[in-house]
Amino acid sequence: MIAPKSIVFTDWDGTVTLQDSNDLVTDLLGFGKEERGRLFELMLDEKMSFREGFLRMLKSISDNGYSVDYCIEVLLKNVKLDPGFKPFLMWCKSNEVPLYVISSGMEPIINALLQKLIGEEADYIEILANDVKTDPNDKAKWDIVYRDETPFGHDKSRSINKILSTYGDNRPSAFYCGDGISDLSASKTCDILFARSGKDLTVFCDRHSIPYREFHTFDDVTRDIAAVTSGEKSVEDLVEGK
Repeated sequence: MIAPKSIVFTDWDGTVTLQDSNDLVTDLLGFGKEERGRLFELMLDEKMSFREGFLRMLKSISDNGYSVDYCIEVLLKNVKLDPGFKPFLMWCKSNEVPLYVISSGMEPIINALLQKLIGEEADYIEILANDVKTDPNDKAKWDIVYRDETPFGHDKSRSINKILSTYGDNRPSAFYCGDGISDLSASKTCDILFARSGKDLTVFCDRHSIPYREFHTFDDVTRDIAAVTSGEKSVEDLVEGK
């Protein structure tokens, strides 16, 4: 296998998108913003697993009688992409840099948003996320199907390390972009962690002295990864330049 010089893994909600779709439907269709905020504090303080907190959020939506299809309808009207993401995707494609969405969200929702917001160019992206199981007799009854048994539901470090292991000694420079609590398992996995400015991931990294590079839009990510891929800068240059 001829390894690329770089490979990119990114969270979806609140990282590629400007709104977190799971937060949005919880606030609008589930138990609301106040209760979600309480759960997020427990998760950030590591008093509740992400798996449990996220399950409670989604259950509040299905308990209120809203189907996954209805959630998608709401999200298609409200969710927008980071303005720099599509140019970043095109840069990855033209430079043969693999691009993966590694998400704790649900694949049917992510795929629907990608197809609406980007179109056929989104086919370049590989999605690794949780799935959904719907009651065939009642679409309003549904559950998330987690990828694994861990406290994250989807331990992103497992997915990333499995992909990187396929390159053996030719492992490319690996980058991860994230914004929140679900990205904690991936925070030490790649060579550079890009953390969205002003979000929970930067708070956690500061608390635990985890190095990261702050970004405001994917234009920042494109600039930095292009510099490493071209050889203009090294991974160490970006880490030291935080």
